[in-house]
Amino acid sequence: MKIRFLLIICLFSFQLINSQKLSQNAEISVLTVGPGNSLNDAFGHNAFRIKDVANGFDLVYGYGEYDFDAPNFYLKFAQGKLNYLLSKTNFNRFYRGYVYQNRTINEQVLNLSATEKQKLFDFLQNNYKPENRRYLYDFFYDNCATKIRDVAQNASEREITFNNIRNFEHKTFRNLIHEHVNRNSWGSFGIDIALGSVIDQPATLNEHMYLPKYIFECFENATLSPSENLVKSTKTLYKKKETNTSENLLFSPLVVLSIISFLILLVTYFDYKKLKRSNWLDVLLFSLTGIIGLLILLLWFATDHSATAQNYNLLWAFPFNSIALFQLFKNPVKIWFVKYLKFLVIMLCLLTLHWIVGIQVYAIGLIPLLIALFIRYMYLIKYFNTVSK
Repeated sequence: MKIRFLLIICLFSFQLINSQKLSQNAEISVLTVGPGNSLNDAFGHNAFRIKDVANGFDLVYGYGEYDFDAPNFYLKFAQGKLNYLLSKTNFNRFYRGYVYQNRTINEQVLNLSATEKQKLFDFLQNNYKPENRRYLYDFFYDNCATKIRDVAQNASEREITFNNIRNFEHKTFRNLIHEHVNRNSWGSFGIDIALGSVIDQPATLNEHMYLPKYIFECFENATLSPSENLVKSTKTLYKKKETNTSENLLFSPLVVLSIISFLILLVTYFDYKKLKRSNWLDVLLFSLTGIIGLLILLLWFATDHSATAQNYNLLWAFPFNSIALFQLFKNPVKIWFVKYLKFLVIMLCLLTLHWIVGIQVYAIGLIPLLIALFIRYMYLIKYFNTVSK
């Protein structure tokens, strides 16, 4: 009987909150959480805080929760078809969680009218309903940060103008990623291989706001028509404590791939001195570049990810390598295979030109590998031309 009574009380409280009218002193603010240590947390987080002391609640709404109950979760994630959820939690729980992770929390109280506050709160309440919570996530255009901007604009009865922030410069989407992820890290290495040249375009001020950092900076400088500041007050709720978290350069992509590339060049040198060919090395190189190329093609054409299109990493990770490698087991190889090797060399030269001109920026860890591939392909051309005479 007691359990049933408690359930009734809980359900009543839930319904009360979901139909609650905000008091005159209620505050709505934007919370900006600083980056964490993992790649998933490297870009920070944004959320709305609804604080109403008179009505006895302090809630946080955020658009960054995984829908782990979605069928085929990992497949949908890979395909770019995964829905994210609007989450709701108590502020104290939100605060303790990020303090435990040692991540800075900043709060910007919005300068909204009572009507605008109620409209924003009503929107979040309605959006949190089970049938409305899900949205199709896009890292650059529809994420936990852009949702904050869009909901604020929707709720305000006055026009919000996002003015240029101090020392603002138009950066590319990739450069903005590199602000948060070390270029010589495996996270950045994977991102730079998976994402195409479409993210090497300059982002507008509005597009910068796919990152929580720029939500904070743009809101700080935004105005409500005719001339009011969007943010009424700003404070730091928790400041990250500095810790010694130096990265191990020994296992960074540039060092690891430099060692691998040196071994490729060393084997190539001994092959050259003995006029022979280490078939195992060529099979390995053609297999790996072919498989990576196939994965890049799938990300480009078989998924809904907008950022994986026009990926010219295919110029070094060529998918047909996985087919052409069977020629390596034949003696002699077909004439077309030597021409194919020359084609691969041209592709590497074209990649270099793309990089210099700025069509696409590639992972810096690739530099030694690309040099090793170029020299290995050149040697194979010389070798096959020599043995065919």
